[in-house]
Amino acid sequence: MSFQQADNAPEADFSTRSFLVVDDFQGMRTILRDILRNCGANAKNIATAANGSEAVAQLAATQFDVVLCDFNLGKGKNGQQVLEEAKVRQLVGPACAWIMVTAEKTSDAVSGAAEYQPDAYLLKPITEATLRLRLAKIWAKKMAFAEIDRAVRQGNIAAALACCDERLRTDKANANDLLRTKCDLLLASGDLARARQAFETILAHRDVPWAKAGLARVLMQGGDYAGARTVLEETLAVNAAYLEAHDLMAKTLQAMGDLEAASAAIERAVRISPNSATRQKNLGEVALRLGKTDAAEKAFRRSVTLGEHSILKTADAYLGLAKACTANDRPEEALRALDQVDKTFDDETVRMQSLAVEGMVHHKAGNAGKAKEIAKKLAQTAAASPGETQLTLDTARLLLATGARDEAVALLQGEVRNAPENAALLGEVKDIFSAAAMADEGAALVETSRKDAMEQMNRGVLLAREGRHDEAIAAMRAAREAMPRNVRVLFNLTHVIVAKLQQDGGADPVLIEEARGSLAAAHALAPGEARYATLKASLDTLAGVR
Repeated sequence: MSFQQADNAPEADFSTRSFLVVDDFQGMRTILRDILRNCGANAKNIATAANGSEAVAQLAATQFDVVLCDFNLGKGKNGQQVLEEAKVRQLVGPACAWIMVTAEKTSDAVSGAAEYQPDAYLLKPITEATLRLRLAKIWAKKMAFAEIDRAVRQGNIAAALACCDERLRTDKANANDLLRTKCDLLLASGDLARARQAFETILAHRDVPWAKAGLARVLMQGGDYAGARTVLEETLAVNAAYLEAHDLMAKTLQAMGDLEAASAAIERAVRISPNSATRQKNLGEVALRLGKTDAAEKAFRRSVTLGEHSILKTADAYLGLAKACTANDRPEEALRALDQVDKTFDDETVRMQSLAVEGMVHHKAGNAGKAKEIAKKLAQTAAASPGETQLTLDTARLLLATGARDEAVALLQGEVRNAPENAALLGEVKDIFSAAAMADEGAALVETSRKDAMEQMNRGVLLAREGRHDEAIAAMRAAREAMPRNVRVLFNLTHVIVAKLQQDGGADPVLIEEARGSLAAAHALAPGEARYATLKASLDTLAGVR
């Protein structure tokens, strides 16, 4: 990350802009206010905040054109956490210029979530000339993207893409950012074919790290994990500190079931950016799967600490810490972590997950009666409301530990049937069976469930190819009833309905509505799937939607 001053920027007009200055020292807030006024800002348009909570409150109440935020804000949220919350809660839009102010000369102190980065960093002490120059460049770039951002906010991705293409024909200064924006939009729309073509066209001319990372994303979403791994290895061989590539590599390796390599990839990312609560949590989860309980506990503790004042704080870090403490024979600490979960997160699924972990704490501590009582309650909940994979896995783990074998097997088989091609999930299910001394039997159960699911997933498509569309639809309806969270089943049901409607040459509103429901369910479970855009376009055509 560079803190070098930019040059050749156009003149900036401060008179009509609104500003928020965030710093925990009154003297610095006064200095920054004076600098802004000297630059031409209206004093009435300059608000201040003395800490992270005040800043978030100001951002929730007012839309600012510029935020000048110190990184170190004393107790509570730091500047990065304020920025993350502002973006997650959409308190600031693309038009807002966010400048992080820091006294550090390196990026180590401010590295965190790579996806929530400011527009610029300024090194203290700040001068009027430096601020003018930096804001002028930021505003010039934001003006170039104003029409694109407006289309995105309106949800019109097609218009945003058209704007990108139009600007690319004339705006050479922002060509790289325009190309990146276009590719991001294609990925977000689920048009993987066009996204891949765009990335490959860029890479045919020059080796651009973000384009390689984007191509890896396309390959991952298409299920080509080996191809994604190769692209990421090439990227990291040249750009060893490229954080996004390390994160994608870890996800790819986990999807392939290579946990040792995934752990190494996350560890490399953590060394580059140690201040990410999410990354530390991911490290803890993989370490726990590998049985490295001391390393897992350390990572989860770090994640909990980093996430204390962050909107990115998750229950998973606390639950992971409780699991690691249980494995390390510290039940009291595990229960304290679970108590924090119950006090901090108001969510029924999280409460049930906490209860499942508590059951394992009691089981390992020798309190068999309490563990069985919890297991019985969770078994009833899981049967009544399936759909939360981690809760189901934790419940099955407790059921097996407390002797409720049949209930546990049924839950685990259901998870396999709903995701028979998910190598990471299949590996975790096998691990649960192994921990219950059922390794061989469990592997056989997983394979049987997987094959049965694959057969049901493909049956309707095969019938449709033979022109037997009514039978195909009936087969896929039965498959959806048996596997309601199986993404391929949901897409295939949509596909066979579209095939029937296209063959019949008419628009059946009832069938179209059923197909739209199935497609929406698939998109909610797997928003990056390539088939979504194609099937949606086909349904829109059949329904006469322009």
